[in-house]
Amino acid sequence: MRVVILLVFVCLQSVAMQAQQRPAHVIMVSVDGFRPDFYQDTMWPAPNIQLLARQGVMAKGVDGIFPSVTYPSHTTLITGAYPAEHGIYYNTPFQPEGATGIWNSETELIKTETLWAAMKKAGRISASVSWPVSVGAPVDYNIPEAFTIKNPLDRREPTSLHATPKGLFEEVQRKATGEMEAIDLNINYSKMDENLGRVAAYLFRTYKPALLTLHLPGVDHAEHAEGRQGQLVKAAIANADRVIGSLMETVRLSGMQDSTVIIITGDHGFVDVRKSFSPNILLVQAGLMDAKDGPGRQWKAQFHSGGGSVFLQLKDSTDKTTLNKVRTLMDQQPDSIRRMYRLVGKPELIKIGADPRAALALAAVQGVSINARATGTLVAKGKGGAHGYYPDFREIQTGFVAFGAGIKNGVVIKEMKLVDIAPLIAKLLNVPFREARESLYKEVVSF
Repeated sequence: MRVVILLVFVCLQSVAMQAQQRPAHVIMVSVDGFRPDFYQDTMWPAPNIQLLARQGVMAKGVDGIFPSVTYPSHTTLITGAYPAEHGIYYNTPFQPEGATGIWNSETELIKTETLWAAMKKAGRISASVSWPVSVGAPVDYNIPEAFTIKNPLDRREPTSLHATPKGLFEEVQRKATGEMEAIDLNINYSKMDENLGRVAAYLFRTYKPALLTLHLPGVDHAEHAEGRQGQLVKAAIANADRVIGSLMETVRLSGMQDSTVIIITGDHGFVDVRKSFSPNILLVQAGLMDAKDGPGRQWKAQFHSGGGSVFLQLKDSTDKTTLNKVRTLMDQQPDSIRRMYRLVGKPELIKIGADPRAALALAAVQGVSINARATGTLVAKGKGGAHGYYPDFREIQTGFVAFGAGIKNGVVIKEMKLVDIAPLIAKLLNVPFREARESLYKEVVSF
């Protein structure tokens, strides 16, 4: 670890001398579940990230989207758009007859331009590793996040199938990781982040992409298990930090330290959970939906998604009678239930750029998770951590750190949004895309 930190420090010194230069390369690393305290509080074992934050630009916190979950948030990171515009509203699509385990994995589902497409249009090379919603993406060198319903913990076959160009997954095994076993891409083990980092480093030094996007899922997995604190979380952020240190070393050894920016960000923060609430049980009791999944399910209304919020779907979007029944049902719950959530109406959903099909949403208070189960106990004991909450409090914010060519030194950004990041990257690389917020750009950039 001390060697990696030293190498990163040497890299920082070199890049600092080129602070006025426009970058030719941007590496965006998304640490799933990334929180600002990981780089603001030295109790966390993340020395490389903390060093980059002190020497470059860091945000006090980054406001996310609603719901603050992985796939919609990563689509916002790569488009600069809210879910209502980019079309990835949830991790999984709403399936009226019950969830099948399908996720929104294909880039063709995205309704607006991605940074990858903008790079291709500009004739610039891109690479990506394990980015959500990247199957079929217009990326020159793409190792997408891909898995099957049948065997989600062994990602080798679907990753090979969807990698582009064909044979890239086999190439990175030969030249970067060695032949992988199932455990090597299994989210339950730290090996996954380590291998994804090795793949990203290989793609950067070999193909020198102008844009490299990398998603590291390990921290999120640990926080789901333990909440915001705990040894698993510390081990996971230390592992992600080591990957980032190795990437910085790769940049230096590739001779591109004077023309590269590394951005570390994420998709959401995390909340400790004490209770779990299942509001679909109330809809079953009210005769608005069947409890049992499967073909032929009768329903008029269902809550979809989970984590820190659920979104009401109506079978008939014009059915105001059912909508009013649900509103009344939720408003008339006893105080012990009513204190667990806030009802978010259609006008507020539109304003925040959430699913335009949702009639309303329930946003959980901190300490409570909400799920879409239609059977069991209405309120159960909760454990671990959750996200998906309405993005209006500190704990659910994600973070942002930037360092490298053309980036200012020692700057703290007080206010930032997830939608700001993609336009900022495009402007750094001088690639036509949606406009960056000028005030933010001036805070970050030195040239």
